[in-house]
Amino acid sequence: MLASGLLLVTVVVFLSVMVLMSVWKQRKLAGKLPPGPTPLPFIGNYLQLNTEQMYDSLMKISERYGPVFTIHLGPRRIVVLCGQEAVKEALVDQAEEFSGRGEQATFDWLFKGYGVAFSSGERAKQLRRFSIATLRDFVVGKGGIEDRIQEEAGFLHEAFLKTNGATIDPTFYLSRTVSNVISSIVFGDRFDYEDKEFLSLLRMMLGSFQFTATSMGQLYEMFSSVMKHLPGPQQQAFKELQGLEDFITKKVEQNQRTLDPNSPRNFIDSFLIRMLEEKKNPNTEFYMKNLVLTTLNIFFAGTETVSTTLRYGFLLLMKHPDVAAKVHEEIDRVIGRNRQPKYEDRLKMPYTEAVIHEIQRWGDMIPMGLARRVTKDTKFRDFLLPKVVTHPALFLDLQNLLLAPLFLSQ
Repeated sequence: MLASGLLLVTVVVFLSVMVLMSVWKQRKLAGKLPPGPTPLPFIGNYLQLNTEQMYDSLMKISERYGPVFTIHLGPRRIVVLCGQEAVKEALVDQAEEFSGRGEQATFDWLFKGYGVAFSSGERAKQLRRFSIATLRDFVVGKGGIEDRIQEEAGFLHEAFLKTNGATIDPTFYLSRTVSNVISSIVFGDRFDYEDKEFLSLLRMMLGSFQFTATSMGQLYEMFSSVMKHLPGPQQQAFKELQGLEDFITKKVEQNQRTLDPNSPRNFIDSFLIRMLEEKKNPNTEFYMKNLVLTTLNIFFAGTETVSTTLRYGFLLLMKHPDVAAKVHEEIDRVIGRNRQPKYEDRLKMPYTEAVIHEIQRWGDMIPMGLARRVTKDTKFRDFLLPKVVTHPALFLDLQNLLLAPLFLSQ
């Protein structure tokens, strides 16, 4: 009896301390952060959020608290900027202050602040500058990106013909084609469409990407400190991310063995050469971990985002056959059926180009976006966002309005 009584007292005291700390923390920040619903200890505003419809949940909260408000995703404090005006003020008018990269729990399990996509500060500046310049060199040179796209379009056409009109799932047809374009730049070669390792890579990318948009993926974003130790679908996502890193590491090792410093064949070679040039620089960001994870960033992003956009395009054209018919008419009139399209054709195809832009605008590629953080204490409208506020995300409103909520959290 005594032991059970002591246990009960301990639990009550523990919960009371958590509640008092939460209330004290909120009062300490009063008048600095934007208003928002009152959080509960540890679970934050979880009860007010539908993890299967996070967008709708946030829009509902914004109706009450306005375009700038605070919520808690579990123990993480988030500031939401909702709407085109608020996001423009942050990302354009105060671009430097909002240029940091915040926490993205699923991908941070692997990247941990390394690589071009998930780094901040000087590392991010160096890697982005190098990546943009190097990709531009390979896109413009060696026949150009247009030739690579046309070549892969030919392979895709052949693959479609082999189906003999059967009902198919276009997911991996499209991702194989898109991935081979970026692979030719990153690795210097393409994969055969039936290559088992290639198909496995595509499944790993799709699986880890889709996990972030699921209900469990959103739960993991809130409670990653606990859930990373528990069984569940997050462990499969980790396994897939690790498999992708292992593949890139193997590719880098292959390039190292055959590297000619005077003749870079691809992005990996260019990074390896830069590593040799800066090997005596103690502050260099050009070392193996950043090489592997930057290459993975580019390979992943260059495959999954474009192929997902194409799938959205197929879906939208199926739902709007009148639009598809107009696109077909313009293609037949300008290009015909006896040659491949060229980039210059777009100047004569305003309707098709407008449809492509609308697909890109409407498509919701990454519902919670990539995280950002403020790089210093930042005054935003009538609020003060402290540097410790770290987790932003951007996404588009699906109601044909350009509403891009931005998240910042602690």
